[in-house]
Amino acid sequence: MSAAVNPAADPPVNLLGLDAEGLARTCEGWGEKPFRARQLMRWVHQRGEADFAAMSDLAKDFRARLVSNARVVPPAVVGDHTSADGTRKWLLDVGAGNAVEAVYIPEAQRGTLCVSTQAGCAVNCLFCSTGKQGFSRNLDAAEIVGQLWWANRALGASPAGDRLISNVVFMGMGEPLQNYSATLTALRVLLDDNAYGLSRRRVTVSTSGVVPMMDRLGEDCPVALAVSLHAPNDALRDQLVPLNRKYPLAELMAACTRYLRHAPRDFITFEYVMLDGVNDSDAHARELLALVREIPCKFNLIPFNPFPNAGLRRSPDARVRRFGQVLLDAGIVTTVRRTRGDDIDAACGQLAGEVRDRTRLAQRTARTIAITEVR
Repeated sequence: MSAAVNPAADPPVNLLGLDAEGLARTCEGWGEKPFRARQLMRWVHQRGEADFAAMSDLAKDFRARLVSNARVVPPAVVGDHTSADGTRKWLLDVGAGNAVEAVYIPEAQRGTLCVSTQAGCAVNCLFCSTGKQGFSRNLDAAEIVGQLWWANRALGASPAGDRLISNVVFMGMGEPLQNYSATLTALRVLLDDNAYGLSRRRVTVSTSGVVPMMDRLGEDCPVALAVSLHAPNDALRDQLVPLNRKYPLAELMAACTRYLRHAPRDFITFEYVMLDGVNDSDAHARELLALVREIPCKFNLIPFNPFPNAGLRRSPDARVRRFGQVLLDAGIVTTVRRTRGDDIDAACGQLAGEVRDRTRLAQRTARTIAITEVR
């Protein structure tokens, strides 16, 4: 009789990717009591500790088990740049030739971390440099949470829990709701009182309009919601945000209304990038008013941040002000996003990282352009 072959041991689990329920199940599988999971979560997230030997109130045999079966490993930092305005951008290696970006934006009353959820993006909005890189893969929950874990350490968070990051926005590379499972796990870690303890009002998910997942998020883990709108009618939005062809504006507005039943804020934030001569006329503003008239909302007007070969221009400041005034006069709270991190390509729409294009987007785009030129 041949000798039995033992299956390979399970690889160590990255604790950054486990929410409270997942960590409790893992500890139970190791024969540990539930309170050990809470202790471990506080060590990892509140104290930012990766060395199990330093977790002094854990039993010695538990620490030994952790050394063999667990790890705390964020994506490796391969670039760290600070803007003249204090904005800081990290380039993070997520393997297989892919890197993503996280950005910290300091302000007087808060510090906001913008995190990525995908290497690249498949939505391919016309005005976004990330989409032009194509799409490689979804990040796992550890890679998403790891951006916050690393940023806290890099910014000097204290073991007592004093942190510079008060807000987290899922507005980096990728469409969060097309990576729903990992995004949901990451949100639960961010909100957990034994981890980062962030308020639902201080965590924002931005979506280009993945309607079914908006409904699921409202049921599973409602946080503040920002919708990348960018156009007041389907014809224009089909061009700017191709996802609109699958979920047109009528469906998107209905999903926003449903989300408000669960949302921690009593309004939806609509993001609207200002493109010169494309979507920035008074007529467009009046169309917007008609579109959102039944939805409690605010508008965040975003000056377009140019990137090579974009083929688009930023709306003049006077045009942005006039557009915003039309909305304000109708009683809608409207702000203009202050551009930050331009000098390190960390501004909205500029995050591109380094992405292997699994969708062959660049090749398909070049082929389309070539065919158009021949015609």
